[in-house]
Amino acid sequence: MTPQRTFSFSAWTMVVYFVALSGNTLTIFLIYVDRGLHTPMYFLLSQLSFIDLMHICTTIPKMATNYLSGSKSIFFLGCATQHFLYLSLGGAECLLLALMFYDRYVAICHPLRYTVLMSRKVALMMALTSWLGASLNSLIHTVIWMHFPFCGSRKMYHFSCEYPAVVKLVCGDVTVYETTVYICSIVPLLLPIILVSTSYGFILHSVTGMHSAGSKRNAFATCSSHFIVVFLWFGACIFSYMRPRSQRTPLQDKVGSVFYSIITPTLNPLIYTLWSKDVAKALRRVLRRGIIIQ
Repeated sequence: MTPQRTFSFSAWTMVVYFVALSGNTLTIFLIYVDRGLHTPMYFLLSQLSFIDLMHICTTIPKMATNYLSGSKSIFFLGCATQHFLYLSLGGAECLLLALMFYDRYVAICHPLRYTVLMSRKVALMMALTSWLGASLNSLIHTVIWMHFPFCGSRKMYHFSCEYPAVVKLVCGDVTVYETTVYICSIVPLLLPIILVSTSYGFILHSVTGMHSAGSKRNAFATCSSHFIVVFLWFGACIFSYMRPRSQRTPLQDKVGSVFYSIITPTLNPLIYTLWSKDVAKALRRVLRRGIIIQ
């Protein structure tokens, strides 16, 4: 890669990084300071923004540093740490997106029981389940991966220590391990998809029975933004993790990884902000409050 292309790629990467960083940070800040957003739905959204924030901080700074310095290297322990964070954050986002859709199902189909079924304690348990379950799964896979023998040039044709790229550096037979990873990927990917599909079916049935056009628009607006995020995230994850090794190429792995580790965290706050009138009102209230204080 020529120096000019390296600079343009690094500049593009840093622009995306700052857009994602500012968008997710602003979302977390608004939900924290504005009392109108202190609801289970926005609490879960703040957790999603925090996951996206950590996702881009796990990959982009190291990638940009390597391209600018020209070193393109990483220590083994640093690679293992990045691998652990990558799997933890990805698994947590899969579970959290499914639970967020359940929150919308309760709000639309059982509005009178929402405060009981989706209390603050329930929302907190959802967030903890997503974090702890994903971290435990990632820790097991990372420990197993660290004990594999590595040989050869140890050149990894990827911009981060992600599973599809790292497993190609192992010398021994990894068929059993790949089968295990494939099976373990089904649980955090397919089960949330089933939960999302089921919830969305009940939501559509409930929305079609509404008599108010305004209620229908609000319900569809809330669910459509979440459905777009779910489609982008799970589509990219299935493309990257649920294909046989024989059908993978380094370029395809890079494209899939860029999509769900960089593009999706950048788009998520934009999608939710554009669709949510509550976030826009909260932003105006915070800005107005700041002007009054000044």
